[in-house]
Amino acid sequence: MEVKVLDTKGKATSTKVELADSIYAIEPNDHAIYLDVKQYLANGRQGTHKSKERAEITGSTKKIKKQKGTGTARAGSIKSPVFRGGGRAFGPRPRNYSFKLNVKLKRLARKSALTYKAKSENILVLEDFNMETPKTKEFLTILSNLKMNDQKVLVVLGSANDNVYLSARNLQNAKVVTADLLNTYDVLNASKVVLSQSSVEVIEKILN
Repeated sequence: MEVKVLDTKGKATSTKVELADSIYAIEPNDHAIYLDVKQYLANGRQGTHKSKERAEITGSTKKIKKQKGTGTARAGSIKSPVFRGGGRAFGPRPRNYSFKLNVKLKRLARKSALTYKAKSENILVLEDFNMETPKTKEFLTILSNLKMNDQKVLVVLGSANDNVYLSARNLQNAKVVTADLLNTYDVLNASKVVLSQSSVEVIEKILN
């Protein structure tokens, strides 16, 4: 699939880039996408939630009433979960939510996500650009030229560029990543995916 390369002013250049059918035109696998997104979100969880159980509550362990003859249920301690201020029964404990996925499945998920974006014509290829200093206003001008002001945009660079990253960091609807850190969640979460010209080759090397 041939795509025209755009410049930062939003105009088509004379250069064209070939997007490999093995990445951008496969049969999408929805279950692979589901698993990869699930893992991405799970890995982002801190897992530090904790509530105190009856053994951890500060309080008297004195038996609060006699065992029989009260007409109510037995009660051994004020720390029982049935009383206000008592410990919680089966409360949350710190845990690690991350789980393993095979590399081939993760590759298939990314290919499937990119295929969906390509089918809906939401992938653009932009010529490589640089910024002398971090300037959000300059980055917004580029998005404006590409007519993406009001859309969620994922910009994929071939290699790390601090000035471009810092220029977009404060924008709610824009995210800048390098091609080696491209993931399924970010691709699907964006309305438009903007690939820099150098990133196309890096993505092909990683996914093929």
